[in-house]
Amino acid sequence: MATNKRTILIVDDDIDYLFQLKFQVEKMGFDVVTAESQHDAEQVLKNLKPDLAILDLMMENEDSGFILSYKLKRRYPDVPVIIATAVSSETGMSFGISSEQERQWIKADLYLEKGIRPDQLHREILKLLKQ
Repeated sequence: MATNKRTILIVDDDIDYLFQLKFQVEKMGFDVVTAESQHDAEQVLKNLKPDLAILDLMMENEDSGFILSYKLKRRYPDVPVIIATAVSSETGMSFGISSEQERQWIKADLYLEKGIRPDQLHREILKLLKQ
């Protein structure tokens, strides 16, 4: 469990997944703010600088997560962003940030396929927060 309360923004249009992920991240000791769309998240970000953000990729648009990540990084360049998606299993398309070209295009610090175990997610969050 984290010893200090840091705030994590979770954005996903799958309400069940959003609730489950919020519960898991709160159990890790973090405060959680949620949004159900790119638009809602942009409104939240006007008044909140999260310590880390976990974004779905496909929400109201197929690239909502990429756009939101770009906007978040432009406003708060030091906030780590995780894109968590099931796009590969749903569409067969795969993305990643392993090459420099992909990192230039995808403004995220980590790209995860949904289904990650809570302990793995916790380790990745701590690594990105440098705890």
